[in-house]
Amino acid sequence: MAEGIAMPPDGLGQNRRPAAFARGWQRFKRNRRGYISLWLFLVLFALSLAAPIIANEKPLLMQYKGQVLFPLFKDYPETHFGGDFATPADYTDPYVIDLIEQDGWVIRAPIPFSHDTIDYYNEHPNPAPPSARHLLGTDDRGRDVAARLIYGFQVSVLFALALTAIGTAIGVLAGAVQGFLGGRVDLAFQRFIEVWGALPELYLLIIFASIFEPSLLLLLVLLALFGWMGLSDYVRAEFLKSRNLDYVRAARALGVSGPRLMFRHLLPNAMTPVVTFLPFRISGAVLALTSLDFLGLGVPPSTPSLGELLAQGKDNIDAWWLSVSTFFVLVGMLMLLIFIGEGTRDALDSRRG
Repeated sequence: MAEGIAMPPDGLGQNRRPAAFARGWQRFKRNRRGYISLWLFLVLFALSLAAPIIANEKPLLMQYKGQVLFPLFKDYPETHFGGDFATPADYTDPYVIDLIEQDGWVIRAPIPFSHDTIDYYNEHPNPAPPSARHLLGTDDRGRDVAARLIYGFQVSVLFALALTAIGTAIGVLAGAVQGFLGGRVDLAFQRFIEVWGALPELYLLIIFASIFEPSLLLLLVLLALFGWMGLSDYVRAEFLKSRNLDYVRAARALGVSGPRLMFRHLLPNAMTPVVTFLPFRISGAVLALTSLDFLGLGVPPSTPSLGELLAQGKDNIDAWWLSVSTFFVLVGMLMLLIFIGEGTRDALDSRRG
């Protein structure tokens, strides 16, 4: 509960919530490790969202014969620059770049390769070790590892956020209904959860992966079907504890409707465990996606994935840069999320003053 106080169903309780949030934020800021981790994670996430500007084989901006062109948003044929083919220009080809620079200039991304760009002009066989051309080397198909790590970070975080949001919404709703109604509804729901939780999740993922084409959407739906049960228990316990408090009985006597009482007055007091577990649920979703990709049950091979890079590192033991770079990115991300979770837990603990 916010500040350990059951908020009454009147305007006074509504006014206390911003003050409680402000005090919790101040306690979170005093946890330097969690506060710094939050800002580092937000900066890294923002940079990953700008991945097309940071890592892309297409120039960000160029001028050719007095024309200002934006290849990032529009494809130009090679013949537009005096080449021989009417196909879209390959900006990794030194010949094309030389044609452009004869009558103009090019501004390229810091990493001139996207996550799916195969470098056919690299001097080293794939997987190539780190070099000036590829700072973290290439994978077994000639794709830049640094670019795949940036895009893989983006995919992992967005997937984890979506899975956490869906699982939290289902878990909160299920726990609220069980705890508020109680009785036979609660008993029947608990038996359903016991049966549903006993289903072999990994085997179901293997079966669906063999039937349907792997995709992020399919993986998100399957994991969301099982990811809500742990959180619903905490919300159910909070509702069972609060449903017989004096202010709840008074609200019922005054004619407050069940949904209004449930979501406006009881739910805010039951959100403390939900908010506390959010960073840990995000890190668990990242680990789930990485593990399934490592086993080949996750996203399609063309999708940038940290798990797929780890699998390549296992298959290419001599290419140490694949495993080491992915390991540091994954461990760093999970450490930041865990530190944020610890800071959130301490901030919501009113006993810490």
